[in-house]
Amino acid sequence: MDTEFAQVNGHDVTTITCVCGNTVSDEGLIQANSQGIPVHAGGDTPVPDGLAEWPDDEDLYTLCPSCGRVYRDGVIEETGTAPVAFRVDVTAGPVAAAIRIHWDLDTETEL
Repeated sequence: MDTEFAQVNGHDVTTITCVCGNTVSDEGLIQANSQGIPVHAGGDTPVPDGLAEWPDDEDLYTLCPSCGRVYRDGVIEETGTAPVAFRVDVTAGPVAAAIRIHWDLDTETEL
């Protein structure tokens, strides 16, 4: 299978346009760990059940919650390209649950 690439401007992970067309400003993209599970970026607050801890090694990934494609941030920052690292199921299981938790927390912080 050929590697798929998202569009990205420069070396900036916030400018990813996923292969499916999703962007940060469209349906959103989520920082995730190496298993594609959204991470908790709440600083000193406890990690909510269902989310992954922020990785100590800062090895972050970007998850497209629309299609399940996952991109490795370090590759994007180093090369300016955004190959799909792997895909996860965003419709069921722990990734789907973590996406819901992530969006619920995001909504609460906007209030």
